Amino acid sequence: MHDEETQQRNTMFARPGINSALRAATRNNPRIHPCPRCKQPDRLTPADVRKGYQCDACADAEEGCF
Repeated sequence: MHDEETQQRNTMFARPGINSALRAATRNNPRIHPCPRCKQPDRLTPADVRKGYQCDACADAEEGCF
């Protein structure tokens, strides 16, 4: 992949290069939703909710990555 393509792809994720699928928070995609599993507030963006995600801590615990 070209450097520009890699950079563009990385900016869509909250923690590029880390084991996380959560989307980056932006003005149009704020982190305003609670995690459906742990109920902690402001863990997910609307894009994360549409994809059915949970917060990184819950995902790691479910996958056995403490």
